[in-house]
Amino acid sequence: MLAALGGCAFAPGGHMDYEVETAPLSDHVTVSPITPALISSYRALPAQTAPADDALVDDIKRYVYRVGGGDILAINLSTPLDLAQETGVQRQTVEALTYIVQPDGTLYYPYVGRINVKDMTVDEVRASLVRGLSRFITDPQVNVSVAQFRSQRVYLSGAVREPGFVPVTDVPLTLIDAISASGGVTELANTHDITLTRDGHQEHLSLYQLLQQGNMRENRLLHDGDVINIPVATDQNVFVLGQVLKPGNMPVGNERLSLTDALSRAGGVDEDRADPSGVFVVRENGPDADKLATVYVLDISDATSLMLGARFPLQPRDVVYVTAAPVSRWNRVLSQLLPSVTSTGAFVSVIDDIEGHLPVTLAGTRRVAWTSAPCWHCSGIVAGG
Repeated sequence: MLAALGGCAFAPGGHMDYEVETAPLSDHVTVSPITPALISSYRALPAQTAPADDALVDDIKRYVYRVGGGDILAINLSTPLDLAQETGVQRQTVEALTYIVQPDGTLYYPYVGRINVKDMTVDEVRASLVRGLSRFITDPQVNVSVAQFRSQRVYLSGAVREPGFVPVTDVPLTLIDAISASGGVTELANTHDITLTRDGHQEHLSLYQLLQQGNMRENRLLHDGDVINIPVATDQNVFVLGQVLKPGNMPVGNERLSLTDALSRAGGVDEDRADPSGVFVVRENGPDADKLATVYVLDISDATSLMLGARFPLQPRDVVYVTAAPVSRWNRVLSQLLPSVTSTGAFVSVIDDIEGHLPVTLAGTRRVAWTSAPCWHCSGIVAGG
């Protein structure tokens, strides 16, 4: 029977030995205990509230709207005083008429003809009309305004209540303004990582810091063609594994949990199986870091250490793992090796039966008594006299 079973090793799908030369995984992680000094460093971080950048303030102050194809301009012409005296009519203002800027940026106005107004401000459009009308009217009085803004847009997609476009007008349009104009974000929005795409380049911003913490450095002045995407918070999870009462995936949305919060939501640690000195938080490092991840370790054998956990903020995709106590691991080994053995006497009888089938060279060694103890190198049983 043994020979027949041994032949399975050569059958298709049998076990095949292989060797992979890799560095130990511990070489790729940084281990950091959660201590009062570490918590103090978190608390010493500068406040998230921050004023807007000087560059943003200057851009808003200097902002002017420039006309483009599709805009509708309202133009009115007042009868000048000298013309009114010559014709004997009273000075009057002609009702403003609207004119559509063509897709190529040109505009037709009576007596002036077709002029190119693309990328002009309304003052520049007025000055161009005054020059054209001056050939027929002395000191023409012209007023120009934008009746409808239709040439420039900012697009919003993702978890917003009214996805679509927001027009760019003569009022500076910022990130906050655009999201407010679209009805705000939905409950499923991931406000920690929104994307602003401009001219093919992406910038990641935190709407959470902007709205919830008052960090105005996350605000931006928007331009024509900008695309804002607010993703759904599908990956905003914390994984709680190991010796807790309710292990699993814990969605956190836009809130930020502490380590103690996560353990509490998982039902707490299993006091019969958990090793209180082995609570780990595995956090992936950024792409520019030398190590793959950082492992934070908290010892909660002293219950007051949970205060440290309450001040340790978790990040999305963190893995919280509570290791098992040595006795629990040993009991697991026994339950896997001897599922039908329920007493010490039965355990000894099993050993006697095994010795009865061993070769003489092995079975000849007489034991006085058997006691079982865990062997952490081989996960087996050590026999002692």
